[in-house]
Amino acid sequence: MAEKQSQACATPFRTMIGGQALIEGIMMMGPDKKSIVVRRPDGGLEVKTEERKLIKDRHPILGWPFIRGVVNFCVSMYTGVTALMYSAEFYPEDDEPEEPSRFEKWLDEKLGSEKAMAFFTTLAVIIGMAFSVGLFFVLPTLLSGGVMWFFPNIPLWVRNLVEGATRVIIFLGYLILCSKTKSIRRVFSYHGAEHKTIFCYEKGLELTVENVRAQPKHHPRCGTSFLFVVIVVSILLSSIVFSFWEFTNPWLRTLVHLALLPVVVGLTWEINRYVGGHDNLLCRAIRRPGMAIQCWTTFEPDDSMIEVGIEALKQVLPEEKGKDQW
Repeated sequence: MAEKQSQACATPFRTMIGGQALIEGIMMMGPDKKSIVVRRPDGGLEVKTEERKLIKDRHPILGWPFIRGVVNFCVSMYTGVTALMYSAEFYPEDDEPEEPSRFEKWLDEKLGSEKAMAFFTTLAVIIGMAFSVGLFFVLPTLLSGGVMWFFPNIPLWVRNLVEGATRVIIFLGYLILCSKTKSIRRVFSYHGAEHKTIFCYEKGLELTVENVRAQPKHHPRCGTSFLFVVIVVSILLSSIVFSFWEFTNPWLRTLVHLALLPVVVGLTWEINRYVGGHDNLLCRAIRRPGMAIQCWTTFEPDDSMIEVGIEALKQVLPEEKGKDQW
């Protein structure tokens, strides 16, 4: 397995095409198009392909280094939630359609169906980001504050260490618990199909089920790895800041973490961009923890999942060869 992953990291061609696993489906993002392919309950494939509209084309400053990381992260969150909600429509929890609430009817009447959907998607993104910040940033800070309450004389660097270790433990625990859920495990199997399909394409092989099935399911440029590096960078950056300014109040420390978050995301994006395009000792070392975490976020897909990945990738391949070079 380790040899397979090492060979995969060293593939001569690296594509910028990336994807996201959905509910019984996969979204692929190419340089010009994005495509969502969902396996319908009747066994057929539902394909939705659209042209991409990049915000940096309208506002070039948003494509500058460090700024682009924050912008792309927010856009990815919005796009991902939109795709996830779309795939969920094919698998409602109740067979009978639910009657819209008075609030939903009011929004539909005032804004129209498309703007109402955009409102709910934005709200879902905000709630999701608030949950992530609360779980991975606020909670560890409050827990380390509890340690200070019981042990007020411990050095500040020990508190920073406890806070950072707690953040990593919560992140890993969250992923492990999610991987034990049956429905999420299927999503993670589609995640494996996405990785295998991209590997097959990067190696220049024909996109067939047989060729894709033989590829590794761990990918060095996975978004899960990016999130882990975000946490590590936030620990290092906050430790540097707190070594100069000794904030002990947990709520004040939380505000500092929130203020540093855009800097952390922007810096991590640039690190991820560099690591994704190089294969040296440093880059392999940075990739290794993220590759290990994928043991909980990617599982072996079945052939029907691989078919979804192949179709989604084919939809976004650029007409101009090499345009998707990393």
